Amino acid sequence: MTSLRITEMYKLFFRLVFKRMDPEQAHHLAFRWIRLAVRVPVLRTFVAGALAPRHRELRTEAFGLRMHGPFGLAAGFDKNAVAIDGMSMLGFDHVEIGTVTGEPQPGNPRKRLFRLVKDRALINRMGFNNEGSLTVAARLASREPVFRTVVGVNIGKTKVVPEAEAVGDYVKSTERLAPYADYLVVNVSSPNTPGLRNLQATEALRPLLSAVREAADRTVASRRVPLLVKIAPDLADEDVDAVADLAVELGLDGIIATNTTIAREGLGLKSEPSLVKETGGLSGAPLKSRSLEVLRRLYARVGDRITLVGVGGIENAEDAWQRILAGATLVQGYSAFIYEGPFWGRAIHKGLAARLRTSPYATLADAVGADVRKTA
Repeated sequence: MTSLRITEMYKLFFRLVFKRMDPEQAHHLAFRWIRLAVRVPVLRTFVAGALAPRHRELRTEAFGLRMHGPFGLAAGFDKNAVAIDGMSMLGFDHVEIGTVTGEPQPGNPRKRLFRLVKDRALINRMGFNNEGSLTVAARLASREPVFRTVVGVNIGKTKVVPEAEAVGDYVKSTERLAPYADYLVVNVSSPNTPGLRNLQATEALRPLLSAVREAADRTVASRRVPLLVKIAPDLADEDVDAVADLAVELGLDGIIATNTTIAREGLGLKSEPSLVKETGGLSGAPLKSRSLEVLRRLYARVGDRITLVGVGGIENAEDAWQRILAGATLVQGYSAFIYEGPFWGRAIHKGLAARLRTSPYATLADAVGADVRKTA
């Protein structure tokens, strides 16, 4: 049975089963299946062979870490680090867990996750629901990896912690989680925690990033944990430039562009009027244009001095390839996984390898930022 046929079967299953379920309930069900599959040695070997074939030409190095390829799972899917090997089995070259907060929290009241199927998008106001940095750190410490996977740890502010005390909250998470992180991400861009996006202003972001960097260095003396910041697509262009300049000034290792948006442009919500009023962050296809625009602006500003990660609206190999040409060394996805199913990672890798072979670039690294350099 071909991967195309299985993908079509998944889409039929989605329409008949998942679409009729509450989105959060469907997420937990799929998550349970993935976790069960990876526990069965014969099954996980078969699934990984089918869904995660390796393409030598896609091997990628970012902030000193070697990966099988550039395509990773964005934060938000595996909040508590319970399915890292399962997601690697499905073809993700790196897995970013979280967002993890200093203290455990239930997140916002349900219902808090909404599918916009015709727009191939999601709206979420989950509110950083997670088990907290202490529990997640213990889970990472006891983990026995099945697959070699780069693990990023995305940290955010506990909701009940006042904005004035945010630095201490992030430092607490850093001290607990940095020893187990291949790279660390400071999330200041979710729209679902009150006041969080205020931390993107450079006067607030500078002391926060400096404190996290110091805490990571103090806690993990044996190596330098790469530090990234994740920004919102809703920043004004001049604020994108300011964050880029600050990242260079502080010696950050990377910037992730972008998180979800509070904008609703480009949505066909006439077909789903009940969703017009829903608050939260929009992800998926409608985010594609602005995320690409922010990425291009960042690369024009920082060049090769900082690693850029492109995320937001990536649905297929062509989208991933365009992010690489715009300056992304790594790309991430999440929302399209819900609509495309388990063969999504395989299709992304196959398509990227094909585009690289027919391109003028000898390696994937040569392609990073090529389109921006042409117009500079």
